[in-house]
Amino acid sequence: MVPFDKLAQITQRFEYLEARLNSSAAPAEIAALSREYSELRPVVEEIAAYRQALDDVREAEGWLCDPEMKDLAEEELPRLRARIPEMEQALRLALLPKDAADARPAILEIRPGTGGEEAALFAGDLLRMYQRHAESHGWRFELMDFTETELGGVKEAVARIEGEGVFARLKYESGVHRVQRVPETEAGGRIHTSAATVAVLPEAADVDIDIPASDIRIDTMRSSGAGGQHVNTTDSAVRITHIPTGIVVTSSEKSQHQNRANAMAVLRARLYEAERERLATERAADRKAQVGSGDRSERIRTYNFPQGRMTDHRINLTLYALAQIMNGDLDEVIDALTAHDQAEKLAEMEA
Repeated sequence: MVPFDKLAQITQRFEYLEARLNSSAAPAEIAALSREYSELRPVVEEIAAYRQALDDVREAEGWLCDPEMKDLAEEELPRLRARIPEMEQALRLALLPKDAADARPAILEIRPGTGGEEAALFAGDLLRMYQRHAESHGWRFELMDFTETELGGVKEAVARIEGEGVFARLKYESGVHRVQRVPETEAGGRIHTSAATVAVLPEAADVDIDIPASDIRIDTMRSSGAGGQHVNTTDSAVRITHIPTGIVVTSSEKSQHQNRANAMAVLRARLYEAERERLATERAADRKAQVGSGDRSERIRTYNFPQGRMTDHRINLTLYALAQIMNGDLDEVIDALTAHDQAEKLAEMEA
């Protein structure tokens, strides 16, 4: 049952925000008021549609007492009543607490795990998969840091992805991705298992995370390509160490100024995500999140190349469409993870 008192509170809050924005709200208030107003608008629209559907049912039920309208009422009522459960479900989803980070750009980090050079090659495949996925959605994909191995694998890759709903869609990708295939480096044709680690972090703004200069140590060093080739003649690479936590971030593009900005952006994202995880743990100490937890030690997915199969272990989803998935077609997987996460939250909210 949808809580009507809560619907009334949301509508009243929306009307208050609308009145404030149309009056002489202080300039400092406008940004915050506009953001909350925009977030509530789709919820209020769902509420209005739900109330209208209930009114339509009551009106048609009233027609049953009118001999001239009875036949029409009996014809319309099944259709009108059938809409109510669907609209209630849509409203419940709209009422779920929003993740404040969902609308933010994402910082994507990919590193090889167990498996040596094959793991590094697989890390490169994952990087291309996410880049193609971003391109298919019209998102901006910017490589912030990239180090490759001698055979063309990825030793470390950090990218910034910007677009509508980026973090909301990609936040389920954090964890250990496992691959089963015959490595390019294997002459005997045996299937090997290796892994790569993916982390997706919401980008943090300066106002979210204040990092005192005394908390960081910045070192510059020479950056190099695979096997020590293409060594820059200037010390352009930047390594930033966050002293309180021990987090180390590097960036090794051509510009030292850009490297410092990139490294600070990644450091802020990691500290912001650490704070988000701490607060989430405090709010739900007795609940172990299964989807979207961001636990990078969790094996979340297996890509089996000989069978063309991808399995997401969190929701027991298996798809025999590996070629399409590796080409960036992740929507079916992400939609299933989103639906599962929403169902978990609904069950928790209604418990």
